[in-house]
Amino acid sequence: MANALKVEYEAIVKAGFILQIDAPDLGSARHNQYQHLSDDEFLRIAERNIAALNHATANIPPEEMRMHLCWGNYEGPHTHDIPLAKTFDIAMRARPAGLSFEAANPRHAHEWEDLRSKKIPDDKILIPGVIDSTTNFVEHPRLIAQRICHYADIVRRERVIAGADCGFATFAFVNNVVAPSVVWAKLAALAEGAHVATARLWG
Repeated sequence: MANALKVEYEAIVKAGFILQIDAPDLGSARHNQYQHLSDDEFLRIAERNIAALNHATANIPPEEMRMHLCWGNYEGPHTHDIPLAKTFDIAMRARPAGLSFEAANPRHAHEWEDLRSKKIPDDKILIPGVIDSTTNFVEHPRLIAQRICHYADIVRRERVIAGADCGFATFAFVNNVVAPSVVWAKLAALAEGAHVATARLWG
């Protein structure tokens, strides 16, 4: 499978796009298809998957790729999500330079604290979600700025890109969970919050 995807991945980059690899296998897979395993058993599968990913992307420069770690883009308790701290070290072994991950929803918004004790390679870019993709609440720009600054305090400010937790139309529903007008309001708040954070971080 890695050899088959290698062809597709290289074609995407050759066409001039940044390759984004979605990796729910490092997050939501723990509480769905691998719920019968222990955390250690699950992490061994995650390590195998990263090895396959690195093989498939061996010819692509890391800065032309990012990886999205996801716990499932749905509104629910998420009480069985595996913590970011448990999968983070494995995720850091992936070749893509950018790591996109959920950091705005109520179950994972606190995890920036866990990353303060992690060794993050100098060539990695963090792309935390600073707006929640499953709720019609519009985050305040100052809250978005606070979230960005938390991560900038962990890695250098130029190594943080503000993102969304996940896509707003992940599934092919007629009516998406978040109203389109609210999506645009959230994205506008994200831009304004990033502007506020930039002023704080860069003076």
